[in-house]
Amino acid sequence: MVAALKQITVTIIDQEHIRKDWFFDFDGKMFQRFFNRMSKETLKLGVKLTKVHNREISITVNSYADILNAIKISSPDVYGTNVCIGHIIGKSEHLDILEDLRIAILRIAFAPETIPPADEFRKVCHNCGCGC
Repeated sequence: MVAALKQITVTIIDQEHIRKDWFFDFDGKMFQRFFNRMSKETLKLGVKLTKVHNREISITVNSYADILNAIKISSPDVYGTNVCIGHIIGKSEHLDILEDLRIAILRIAFAPETIPPADEFRKVCHNCGCGC
């Protein structure tokens, strides 16, 4: 009997960049290559990744924390709503969005118990709408 794949959706919210030093091209080739590699890697481990770009809403990016808030990850097996990367990983060690996204995807897929409850980060919430 073949086990059902765990579903994970990565949602990228449109961004309005105040500071160009925090710009990352989520429509570009580098991100697409990264996402394709992650999709292949996680599929081998029983996880199907899907990417969605939500252009209906926008987040103003003025810092790296805002970039983390502009990417949501959801899985029906873990949370019923989209959770921002900042909530999943906490503080970024290297300010590398691809590294942070990889950590967040793997944590949702294989260690969801390490993700703090929704009310854990209320004191540092950046108002991204994830519910933390």
